[in-house]
Parts: sequence; C-alpha cells; structure tokens
Amino acid sequence: MRISCGARQNVHTPPTNTLWFKDFAYTGGVPGNATRPSFVSPPLGTLRYFPLSEGPENCYNINRVPKGHYNVRIFFGLVTLTNLDHEPLFDISVEGTQISSLKSGWSSHDDQVFAEALVFLNDGTVSICFHSTGHGDPAILSLEILQVDDEAYSIDKEWGEGVILRTATRLSCGSAKPKFDVDYSGDHWGGDRFWYPIKTFGQNADQARSTESSIKQASKSPNFYPEALYQTALVGTDSQPDLAYTLDVDPNRNYSIWLHFAEIDNTITEAGKRVFDVLINGDIAFEGVDVIKRSGDRYAALVLNTTVAVNGRTLTITLHPKAGSHAIINAIEVFEVIVAESETLLEEGNLLFLLVYAYVHSLTLKQKADTSMRCA
Repeated sequence: MRISCGARQNVHTPPTNTLWFKDFAYTGGVPGNATRPSFVSPPLGTLRYFPLSEGPENCYNINRVPKGHYNVRIFFGLVTLTNLDHEPLFDISVEGTQISSLKSGWSSHDDQVFAEALVFLNDGTVSICFHSTGHGDPAILSLEILQVDDEAYSIDKEWGEGVILRTATRLSCGSAKPKFDVDYSGDHWGGDRFWYPIKTFGQNADQARSTESSIKQASKSPNFYPEALYQTALVGTDSQPDLAYTLDVDPNRNYSIWLHFAEIDNTITEAGKRVFDVLINGDIAFEGVDVIKRSGDRYAALVLNTTVAVNGRTLTITLHPKAGSHAIINAIEVFEVIVAESETLLEEGNLLFLLVYAYVHSLTLKQKADTSMRCA
C-alpha cells in the first residue's frame, strides 16, 4: 500500500506508473501543496502537515493490514507556505515504537528525506505517528507499507516479531546514481529498497569496478537483492590498501551489518587471489574472506551479516587485505536493532486494576477508621 498524503484522488507516478492511494486514515492535520526536498522523493504534489496547535502527536491508523512482515517507509515534505518552518524537525514512531528523529539539515541529504523500518504487523492494523519536538509542523509527503518475506533480514535465533530494524544506511559501492529496487528491476519482495551511491570512501582510497556480466545467486529468498547491486564495486589501491567506511551512529545501540560481495574484477580468476579480513570498530568480524571460495565462483553474490554493540558515536567498517590483491566490496547495509515497545497484556492490566483497587480500598478503610477514632 502506498498513500499520497494530502491527495484527494488516487495518483499514478512515472516512470513506473506506481499507484498511490488518495489520503485517508489520518487523525488530524491539514492538506497542503508540497515541495519535494529531493529528486529521490516520489513525484507527488501534496502532503499533510500537522500544526502544533493540534497537539504534540498525530497519526495515520490504517486497518485491514494482512498479518506479515513489512518495510514501512515515510517520506517527508516541505510545505509550500512562507509562514511555516521550512525544515520541520520531529520524531516518528511505528506501532508505538520510535524509529527515527529528524536532524537539522535533513532536507539537503537524499538519504535522509525518509525514515524506514522493517516491522512485523500482527493485529490487522498499523499505526504511524509523528511527534512534534517544537521545531515546526510535521509534514508527510507519502507513506509506503510494503510486505516482505517473513524471514527477510533474519539476524539470529532470537530474531522475530519483537524486533524492529531501522535503516541507518544502505550503500551501493562504485555506483554513480541513487536507485530503488524498482530501478534495478528488483523483485517486489525486496521492499523496493533505496540504495545510496558511494563512488569512493576517500580520495585515492579506492577504485571503482563494474561489469555487465550476470551475477549468480542474486535475488534469492528471503532478501531478494537485485542482481545489478553486485555489478559495481570498490577495490583498494596501493596508496591506501585498507578499505574503510565510517558512519555516524547513536551510541549504546546494537547495529545489524550486511556486507555484499561479488568478484567482478577480471584480474582475479581463482580462489586465493584476494583474501581480506573485515573489521568493525577495530575488531575482526570476518577473518580471511575469499569471495570466490565462499560464493563458489566468480560473478557470484556473497552476503555476510553480523550484529554488534556500538558504544561510541561512529561505526567503522574496515576491509584489510591479507593475501593477493586488495579488498573488494559491492554494497553495505546498516540497521539499528530496536526492541519493539510491548503493549500491556490483558492479564497484566487486570492484575494492575486489582492492585490499584485493593490499594484504594485499603486507603478508604483507613480513612473510615481514622474518622471513627476522631469521633470517639
């Protein structure tokens, strides 16, 4: 389901003729004309904004959502009115769990014009709410609720319905243009992910590689990564053998990291010709990675995943060559692991009621006793 916020009629957008339903299920707010902050935002002309006078929280409560695993994405807009804050800052929650807080300058960064999270929806509804922080009126361009495989992005044995994965970043290495899965002709079960291009990790630190050859083992269940994701890459250089990428993160959080590889360099023809370690914040996460050996062939996709606790404000992924040629990487995904807020169970609610009732009743008896003593 896709909703064009503020729209009075259903909208189809080029070039894919994507259907966006007219605005519905909102609890308040005002429709208005939209200014898209980025060309990666859907080409929609309206939005819904929520004036502070209506209260600190406003929501979309959508019913008849089939039970399943979903990629929920919210695009933000700018209201075309001179008397409103040009760049509002606010928090976003899904099913009662905060997933994102807009930071100053978000409208100038393509990968910050939306918030996205993987969420399990089990009760037939989804609630998406916007919490004002006192810096302008929350303004929402569109909502997307896209079902993905129930096993998508499974991170460990404890992973499941109590965990939300918030997208921190998703990078296509060596690519020149930002693309969604639909632009890659990807499978819809991928959730139409957005891939931000990164041409280099730093000046003279790497070189881009690309191929038009087909990639084996891509677009496989349950994550369905598009084949084209593995057709570009970055490799290290003699002047800077280590490949290193640093991301600013919130401290004292857990992050799930997904690394994508395919040996597309035509100078690497067999196993053992490129071996490297993967370090995360200085600790070895994967030792002796040989892409051809692990994937089984050249031009074959390899995905590695790990979850780490980060105490500081940066997360650094380093590929350190050990044997043969320099390291290679095709794509990076980083998710913040969030424990979903749980609603009070009915039994807990009943117990709480009984405890409160007993406490109030005891106070009433004590008051009566005190009154009797005073009368006596």
